[in-house]
Amino acid sequence: MPQGGIFALGTNSHAYLEFDSADGRGLVAALSSLREPRTTMGGVNLVTGFRPELWSASFPDDAPPGLIGFNADIVGDGVLMPATQHDAVLWLSGSAYDVIFDVARAVIAGLDGLGTVAEETSSWPYQHDRDLTGFIDGTENPTLIEAPAVALVPEGSPGAGGTVLLLQKWAHDAAAWESLPVGDQERVIGRSKPDSEELEDKPDDSHVAVTDQDRFGKIFRRNTPYGTVTDHGTMFVGFCAEQRMLGAMLDSMAGLAGGPPDALTRYTHAVTGAYYFVPSNEALQRAGGAVALS
Repeated sequence: MPQGGIFALGTNSHAYLEFDSADGRGLVAALSSLREPRTTMGGVNLVTGFRPELWSASFPDDAPPGLIGFNADIVGDGVLMPATQHDAVLWLSGSAYDVIFDVARAVIAGLDGLGTVAEETSSWPYQHDRDLTGFIDGTENPTLIEAPAVALVPEGSPGAGGTVLLLQKWAHDAAAWESLPVGDQERVIGRSKPDSEELEDKPDDSHVAVTDQDRFGKIFRRNTPYGTVTDHGTMFVGFCAEQRMLGAMLDSMAGLAGGPPDALTRYTHAVTGAYYFVPSNEALQRAGGAVALS
């Protein structure tokens, strides 16, 4: 069974905590033991993932073969996607930030001596389903009925019920983007802004053309806006059963797949990049047991 928070749509507050370990096996066991609190104000979802090499060294029978971390920068034609791989990630989502805040603090306190927070990002939805460019995000997302087949390692394979997570923070150059007329913005994205209809004459370097899921394969996105009025962007949260699809999309965006780099990278740039393996609930139980936060 997959971790339920992967598919828990409609949550209003999010926090992403990335950890570096002082004790790798201890960090895996401690984070694997976490479960949703028995009583919360409005509830909270926990999604736990690990650097692929750390998980596979700890539990090789529960790890997809060949899965690796984001261990090297992706450098393309004027595009840099930095590798900022950490040892583990905890994504918390819920109805209100006070619940997220309290659970996050409890988790961090419980990991004393095992790992430290290396990256923390809080985020929230914007105008229901738009990102901070003003465009609808995730138009090509599979439905919740279709999503498990896209996101989860299939039964009978090592790591079954788990998923590969690509987590990147993309900072927006809001002034440059908002100086563009809407028509120019639409040509950068490859969709109309009001209703997200794909443009028939979209440029070859448009974001839609460069990341065409009919070409690379489907992913399940849970992107969220992050930041402040003066410094903001998008948390790319992409789940897939296979890492190669995610990697191929990044290469295409950087202009490393025989085509032009993504026009959107002129107005937003990656500041973090990491892959995590998100094990199934059964794998987490084997790794750490079921110990609920109080």
